[in-house]
Amino acid sequence: MSVAALLGAIAPVGVDGKRGGYSRHGFDRADLDLRAWFTEEAGRRGLSVETDRNGALWAWWGSPGDGAVVTGSHLDSVPGGGAYDGPLGVAAALVAVDLLRDRGFTPGRPLAITVFPEEEGGRFGLACLGSRLMTGSVDPATALRLTDPDGATLADALAYAGLDPARVGRDGAALRRIGVFVELHVEQGRGLVDLGAPVGVAHSILAHGRWRLRFTGEGNHAGATLLADRRDPMLPAAGVVLAARRAAAAVAGSRATVGRIVPVPGGTNVIASSVDLWLDARAADDARTRAVVAEISAAAAELAEAEGCAVSVTEESYGDTVVFDPALRDELSGVLGGVPDLPTGAGHDAGVLAAHVPTAMLFVRNPTGVSHAPSEHATDADCEAGAAALADVLAHLAR
Repeated sequence: MSVAALLGAIAPVGVDGKRGGYSRHGFDRADLDLRAWFTEEAGRRGLSVETDRNGALWAWWGSPGDGAVVTGSHLDSVPGGGAYDGPLGVAAALVAVDLLRDRGFTPGRPLAITVFPEEEGGRFGLACLGSRLMTGSVDPATALRLTDPDGATLADALAYAGLDPARVGRDGAALRRIGVFVELHVEQGRGLVDLGAPVGVAHSILAHGRWRLRFTGEGNHAGATLLADRRDPMLPAAGVVLAARRAAAAVAGSRATVGRIVPVPGGTNVIASSVDLWLDARAADDARTRAVVAEISAAAAELAEAEGCAVSVTEESYGDTVVFDPALRDELSGVLGGVPDLPTGAGHDAGVLAAHVPTAMLFVRNPTGVSHAPSEHATDADCEAGAAALADVLAHLAR
């Protein structure tokens, strides 16, 4: 079966009629349907599937064991995301198994496909939640208290999915099973387009994080309250959107984005009593990322004071710069005939695992250069080229 056929089979799942694209979030109905699809497809290939204590799926070719060659990605999406971010890596891994079997290949060491849950953080706000729990980089008690927009906690969602919330947390046994991890992903940018290459390897991931800014003022009537009498938190929140752009523009190669604003109570004829705003900031290293956030935080404090409001800044997640294992990266590039290596501004489970096990990533060309949006794309030919490249890599590592 082709990558395109596998992706076509899940195309109806999680379609977002309001935003466009897909909304598939950790342990919601769409995500559970995708997990069932993966389990079925793995079973068709004779792979044995198990679920670990943090909700990651593992499909084993042969007997499970330590020091395995592991590939895979995730199946969840951002709100209104594209069809390729995550699912391409899972579908390509399944096709890579087919290709290796067609070649008569038998792994000389354990080999598995894994699917990490809630990589995007689209439901509970913490990206790479499954891999963070596995590696112990997030406190399980804190994670279990995370809530989605409807007020359900992660503990609620795990129980709904048939998992035991009491068992989540660092999983040393699972980590020992990963001898090397290779994640295939659609490129989130135009590097491969400009280089004219269908496949590349990742060099590094920018330092990045998410911060919540909460502005509090005084809720009041939009028509009865004079401008001079207002303490409107929407004004400093709006100012921070502009301040984020200015702060990022002043630091070469950095990015700062406000993609979500939630006013309370949210009425058209009501001055908000509070406004929550989420900031995503990224730069080449920790110092530059922190400098951008510090500049934005200072602007937020100044803007809030000018309007008679208060502001708090809370770091919700952070990942320092990741440079993928250079020897492994060069080895895989050589296996694939010297494909280009390039950095990425996007975070991945592979980036979380890189601090614990040798990790690499393969990118598949994205002709639009757009990701986290419905126009994200990869051609069928490039998807198949990615699966073939992954098969070559797995054969090399598991020979």
